[in-house]
Amino acid sequence: MNIVIDQGNTSAKVAFFYGYKLFASFIFKPLTADKLRKLLNKFSPSYGILCSVAEINPEVTELLESSLLKFYVLDHTLKLPVQIDYKTPQTLGKDRLSAVVGAWRDHKDKNILVIDSGTAITYDFLDASNVYRGGNISPGMTIRFKALNKYTKHLPMLDEKGDLPKLGYDTETAIRAGVVGGIIKEMDAYINEYKEQFPDLLVFLTGGHSFYFETKLKNSTFANGNLVLTGLNEILNYQNEN
Repeated sequence: MNIVIDQGNTSAKVAFFYGYKLFASFIFKPLTADKLRKLLNKFSPSYGILCSVAEINPEVTELLESSLLKFYVLDHTLKLPVQIDYKTPQTLGKDRLSAVVGAWRDHKDKNILVIDSGTAITYDFLDASNVYRGGNISPGMTIRFKALNKYTKHLPMLDEKGDLPKLGYDTETAIRAGVVGGIIKEMDAYINEYKEQFPDLLVFLTGGHSFYFETKLKNSTFANGNLVLTGLNEILNYQNEN
């Protein structure tokens, strides 16, 4: 059994796989060694991998290293099942890379765009020759709401919940229509631009707001909240097989 851990900015996802099949998953805020020890005792995995966009708890890594037959921390030196065409691979977000591999697993030799709508919104492209070509980063939905509240004197702190008209009819709906509507237009614009060059493009949504945006985009997409975990497991299996 494999254990894969995706440590994000605000929470950690822990998942267990039998081979390539997701068996169980958990979310922790934060992930501590004590919480992890209980899961290790329950599921008894043999192999593990961790990717993090935040500071890694040394107690967590020490526990994994001592409990597993093989344990990896995803970095730019680890072998991957896809090629990377990026000038600074050491700075490439490991969650972004994992999500791309997760989409690639069942769609090899396809042009793929992965949109991760989490704390930040990332756009990552893998071409049909299985080469990662790069991507873009923009502020996530929550960041945009917080920025309007923090950097203005009178705009309230809101979220996506509530009426979402095309044209705001009061301050609350004007903010929501601007933030959410702006993201929708941004996502659709990226998709349309790539589809002009790659008509067969497959688009995947992942991250905390993936299913929220899936129903609002004009373009057809596949929403998968476990894309990063699936990619991490694929990378882990690739290490063991090679």
